[in-house]
Amino acid sequence: MTPPESLLLEGLRVVDLTRLLPGPLCTMLLGDYGAEVVKVEDTVAGDPTRAVGREIDGTGSFFWLLNRNKKSLAVNLKTSQGREILRRLALRSDVLVEGFRPGVMERLGLDYGTLKSLHPGLIYVSITGYGQKGPYRERAGHDLNYTALAGLLDLSAAPGEGPVMPAVQIADIAAGTLMALASIFMALYARRRSGEGCHVDISMTRGLLPWLVYAAATPEGGEELPRRGCGHLTGAYGCYNIYETADNKYMTLGALEPHFWQNFCHAVGRPHWVERQFDPAFQEQLTEELRALFKEKTQEEWVEFFARHDACCEPVLDLHAAAAHPLAREEGFWIEVSRPGGASQRQPGFPLLFSGRGGELRLPPPRLGEHTEEILAWLDYSRAEIAALLAEGVARAG
Repeated sequence: MTPPESLLLEGLRVVDLTRLLPGPLCTMLLGDYGAEVVKVEDTVAGDPTRAVGREIDGTGSFFWLLNRNKKSLAVNLKTSQGREILRRLALRSDVLVEGFRPGVMERLGLDYGTLKSLHPGLIYVSITGYGQKGPYRERAGHDLNYTALAGLLDLSAAPGEGPVMPAVQIADIAAGTLMALASIFMALYARRRSGEGCHVDISMTRGLLPWLVYAAATPEGGEELPRRGCGHLTGAYGCYNIYETADNKYMTLGALEPHFWQNFCHAVGRPHWVERQFDPAFQEQLTEELRALFKEKTQEEWVEFFARHDACCEPVLDLHAAAAHPLAREEGFWIEVSRPGGASQRQPGFPLLFSGRGGELRLPPPRLGEHTEEILAWLDYSRAEIAALLAEGVARAG
């Protein structure tokens, strides 16, 4: 099949009013696959992530990881002129994504109801911790709070231990970024039939529900929750676990299906383990024997060994090693983002391939207000009007 000549989302215009992580990552992914994304920032400091991480060309590295393929419009929404700028932009766009607390956009006169009356086809996505309705709608929160209230964080607690702090932002990305992406595509599909847009209410707590399908299957039957160390997929069985190697590194064993387990047992010379894969009375002994086994070789030796055996056994890599792994050399896996002057950053690339083609780096992360004048001109502001808006502090050029 021949790859498409243009990127899949070319022609889609997105207004990005979000900051920090969930929304900016969502809109960046839209931009990676062809959407025109206008990042609307305040005129003082812009997105707070501009000040987070190692400085690259005057901007924090965290901002660089979340804002390629976007244009920056710096505008003061506390002014009536600034709100009019955003209103004009929204009326010429397909999607608007915002992450303010419920009620903020309404107070600005930029809520879905107001914009829908002017642009019925607009898809308006609101990302919050607890949703637009309910007792927690105005409550502040972060990733750790959402995973805690959804019941997910508790599952990380092994018997006799407390919950483990996640090393990545589960709710922000899985329940914020990815749920917002999915909702946008569903709404775009529905709009093709009806011509109508809609308001999408993304709750990062509610968005964690799909992550709980395995755990949720147990309470109804009165079984113990599959907390860390207690379930088939959480460490209770030797065939699906993590083991330390001779050089104090780790290997993951995921030989859950009987044929993979059989392959593993025969490969390591332990055929007597095959029939007792899920024998509850044997798991403690099996796990101890597996621990002793994996301690016999270094991680590198085990990697070389299991390259010859189909047994679902792979090394635990740190981020540096993962970026250097052969998998990372695939199309668009890691990309180099550079700016004039030589500053650059290697960052995660494009997660999806369409007919073998990933996304495309078209724009580096923008300076604050870098595209303000260009966008205002496109919105039919005259040169004199643009100059006045800049002089009055309604807008800022980068």
